[in-house]
Amino acid sequence: MLKKPLVSVLLAVYNTPFELVKRAINSVLKQNMQDFELIIIDDGSDNQYQHEMVIYTSLFPSIITYIYHPNCGQAESINRGIIKSSGQFITIIDADDEFKPNHLRRCLEQMQYADLIASNAQTVVDKEADYYIPDRLDTSKVIHVDDCILFATLFGKREVFVNNPFYTMYSADANFYERVSIKYHVKKVDLRTYIYYRNIPNSTCAKLKNSIE
Repeated sequence: MLKKPLVSVLLAVYNTPFELVKRAINSVLKQNMQDFELIIIDDGSDNQYQHEMVIYTSLFPSIITYIYHPNCGQAESINRGIIKSSGQFITIIDADDEFKPNHLRRCLEQMQYADLIASNAQTVVDKEADYYIPDRLDTSKVIHVDDCILFATLFGKREVFVNNPFYTMYSADANFYERVSIKYHVKKVDLRTYIYYRNIPNSTCAKLKNSIE
């Protein structure tokens, strides 16, 4: 019987530029804590993209599981990844971001104090305005990313994710965090071991922000 990994890392992709996805994957593989699995959920990318993903992920068969399904959105893709995962802890990485080498280890250190954490990130921007995203309570206003719950910085015990699926909605991360906080001990921490690229013009937040300016 195969030993279950300590951490399951979930990565949803949908035609994300392949060089960015490889950067994200490689940042997981270079962690200084190696007891993890990486589950990549392809949310209906085109055939050529799927072919490239199969070839690249097959280089790491003992670590990476690649799943393909018709397009259904990030939230549902992550939910399906949770079902396929087997780790004691679960976390997420966005396809166009990356982990610092100590990210998983630093997150694990926080688990003696919480069932779920979210953390601030090292945010990469081109201009000051990129630090601000639409407020989920009023999308005509913006708030600083440090005041938000960032989807891919969520890290927690398996049961938290299994018992609380993500909903398809803007700010699904904050909604998840609030629902979980009713039953579990949650904590916002200032690790900044997650690198969040806000200088990518086609991101969901960038598109929404542009639509209201």
